[in-house]
Amino acid sequence: MARKKRAIEAFSLSFLDCICCGFGAIVLLLVLSKIYEPTILEKTNEDLQQLIAKLQEELFDIRGETEVMNRALGKVQLETSETKMRLSTLQKELNTVQGQYDLISTDDPLLNLDEGDLRAARQRLTEEMMNLRPFRRTPDDAVGGIPVDSEYIIFVIDTSGSMQAKWGWAEEKLAQVLDVYPRVKGLQIMNDNGRYMFQHYGGSWIEDTPQIRASIKQAMRTWAPFSDSDPTDGIQYAIETFWAPDKKISIYVLGDEFQGGSMESVLRAIDRVNIEDENGDRRVRIHAIGFPYNFTGTPPTSSQRFAGLMRVLCERNGGTFVALTERNR
Repeated sequence: MARKKRAIEAFSLSFLDCICCGFGAIVLLLVLSKIYEPTILEKTNEDLQQLIAKLQEELFDIRGETEVMNRALGKVQLETSETKMRLSTLQKELNTVQGQYDLISTDDPLLNLDEGDLRAARQRLTEEMMNLRPFRRTPDDAVGGIPVDSEYIIFVIDTSGSMQAKWGWAEEKLAQVLDVYPRVKGLQIMNDNGRYMFQHYGGSWIEDTPQIRASIKQAMRTWAPFSDSDPTDGIQYAIETFWAPDKKISIYVLGDEFQGGSMESVLRAIDRVNIEDENGDRRVRIHAIGFPYNFTGTPPTSSQRFAGLMRVLCERNGGTFVALTERNR
C-alpha cells in the first residue's frame, strides 16, 4: 500500500528556532560592544591628547630652531654686507696704490731738479698730481721763490737713519732757511713724529734771538729721535697746536723719503686741518726740501714718493718744494 507523503512547512518550529538564535547572538554582540565602548573611547582620547601635546612640543622646538636660524641668517647677511663694503674699500685702495705706483714709476726728470740755495722753481706736474690739486692758485699757476711773509716758522724734520747719513747737509739747509728770515716772532723745531727738539718749549713758541738760533744749530748736530719717515703726523700736529688767526706761519718739511700709506689720504688729512678760506688762502704755508736718498743709481720708491707727495702738498698749501741733488752740496 503506498505511503502518503507529509507536506513540508516553510516556517516550522525548527526554522524559527534557528532564526531566533541568530537574532539573539546579534543582540548579545551589540550589548557586549556597548559595554566596552566608553573604555575604548577614553583610551583613544588620552592617546590623542598625548599626540597633540607631543606635536605641540615639536612645533615649539621647530619655532625655536627657526628663530635661531633666522638670527644666524641675519648675522650672515650682515657679515656678507660688511664683507662687500670691505672689498669695495680694498678695491678703491688698490686703485689708489696702483695709481701711486704708476706715478712713482714714471721717468720724470723733475725728480732730479737742481735747485741749490732755495732758488725759484716752476714745476711740471704729472696727470695724477693735476687731479689731486683742484685748488685756486695765482692766474699763471707759477711756483715762485719761497715767500718770506711769515712771522712764525716751524721745522718738521725727518730724523731717520737715512737722513742721519747726510745730517751735515740738513744742518746747512736749516741754517740757510733761518738766514732767509732775519727775525721772526717765534720758532719751533720738531721731527716728523712731532717730537720737539727742546722739550721744555713743547707746545709753545720759542723766542727768536741770536742765542736761540745758535742753540738750534748746536742741538741739530746730535739730534736723532726715532722717526718713521712719515711727516704727516708732524705737519698735522704743528698746525693743530700752533695755528692762530692772528699769526702768519710757515712750515718747512725736511726729508728724503715717505714710508707712509696712501699719498691721497695724507693730502686729505692735511686739508682737514689746514683749512682754505674764502680767498683760497690756507691757515699756514707748507714748504719742503727734498734730500736725495743716495747719490748713485735710481732713487728708491720711498724717495720718489716723498718728492711726489711734497710737490703736490706744497702746491696745495701755498708753498714751494725744493728738490736737492748732489750738485747742491
